[in-house]
Amino acid sequence: MSDLPFLLQGAVVTASVSLVAIVLGVPLGLALAIVRWRRVPLLSPLVALYVSVIRATPAITLALLIFFGSPSLGIVLGAAPAAVLTLLINTSAFNCEIWRAALIDFPRDQVEAARAFGMPPRLMFRRVVLPQVWRTSLPALVNEMTLLIKASPALAVIGIVDLTRAASRIGAATYKPLPPFLAATAIYMLLVMLFVAAQRYVERRVRQRFEMA
Repeated sequence: MSDLPFLLQGAVVTASVSLVAIVLGVPLGLALAIVRWRRVPLLSPLVALYVSVIRATPAITLALLIFFGSPSLGIVLGAAPAAVLTLLINTSAFNCEIWRAALIDFPRDQVEAARAFGMPPRLMFRRVVLPQVWRTSLPALVNEMTLLIKASPALAVIGIVDLTRAASRIGAATYKPLPPFLAATAIYMLLVMLFVAAQRYVERRVRQRFEMA
């Protein structure tokens, strides 16, 4: 296909924007989850409201709100930063609930045992809580990552030429929409398979570490 470079360029945009949002969204979601888990005064209700609103807001609506609404606040964002911010806000809310569920299910007796040994809260969280909740949350986090990639076509409304929009343009120009969309589907599948493979690799390494401990 002569338009393959254009299609691959769209795939790079999709992967890049999604990856930045994922790298920032996972720890941000954890931070939000900790605020709710510890029931921090004032902040916990605000985080709960934030998560509820964002989870109920379609990605396309959020993208339009950020891109066209930010100038009214004196902040002018280009298409790429607005796209990253859209996906970051979206995924952090869902990641928050994934982390929070794992934290709620964490055995309380382990926390009490760590306290009995005089372990400081931060050290206890880093050494005892986090390694285990990370292991239990990983499949759900990877699932959210794949959903984020599939939500990226919504960014086309603010001018981002992602994989889906590139395929649409090629189809419109050649009057043969099927080949570019089949190629785009194959690339999306490859991206998702890479995330799943990374998940299995990390799970295997974590399991080996626990077995050696």
